[in-house]
Amino acid sequence: MKVLVTGANGYLGSGVINCLVRDNVQVVATDFSGENVNEKAEFIQADLFEVDDPAAFFGKPDVLLHMAWRDGFVHNSESHIGDLPRHVAFIQKMMKGGIQKIAVMGSMHEIGFFEGCITEHTPCWPQSNYGIAKNALRSETQLLAAQNNVIFQWLRGYYIVGNTEHGCSIFSKITAAEKEGKETFPFTMGQNQFDFLEYDLFCEQVAATVEQDEVIGIVNICSGRPERLCDRVERFISDNGYKIRLNYGEFPDRPYDSKAVWGASDKIAEIMRNKK
Repeated sequence: MKVLVTGANGYLGSGVINCLVRDNVQVVATDFSGENVNEKAEFIQADLFEVDDPAAFFGKPDVLLHMAWRDGFVHNSESHIGDLPRHVAFIQKMMKGGIQKIAVMGSMHEIGFFEGCITEHTPCWPQSNYGIAKNALRSETQLLAAQNNVIFQWLRGYYIVGNTEHGCSIFSKITAAEKEGKETFPFTMGQNQFDFLEYDLFCEQVAATVEQDEVIGIVNICSGRPERLCDRVERFISDNGYKIRLNYGEFPDRPYDSKAVWGASDKIAEIMRNKK
């Protein structure tokens, strides 16, 4: 199996590549720079959207793992809508070039405001530019895959827990604030419940999903259970030995954040069982 990973130098891309390489998968990695990319992967610097024949340019990979995305944590950035047709055009070119399978990184923000367990059949009513663009890309890619007899996987990601300061998640921001010596961190009341997954396990689930063809379609990359935001953040602070304290109630909840939401884990559980 030869897998092309886009967005390879990013926080998620680099971690997923480490897992693929560990599993002896041949990886072609591409991004604007490659300082974070595993040296066992073949790195090709490129602007995806400017390549006329990407399948040939990247050495005819068997699988495309498309993780490239701008402003993922800036949910109402105009780039999400502006870049959408360019993502679609790139995927169309890969299909014309003979790609056999396409897996794309999605997001639970495609769903919009929802309470309860998200399955592959849960209707999507996204309420941010990010969610709208991801949902549209999912629908278009799924349609194109069916028309071109290409295996399709949509990797719907949930909330990632990691202790790097490089990133825009709340955990990254708390880590950065701790390293800067700040004593408090502005916070909501933290009562919303989300599906949290450790960074390493998140990357392992993505890699395991791409490495097999038995479970396809929408796959939740998740833990399968909800946890209050305040509980998970307090545990994160404690586990890492941080001294910083949360300043509760300084920020309101975002209006499009669900009160309690988590992913159905049946498909990812099957994938991880089969890998063992």
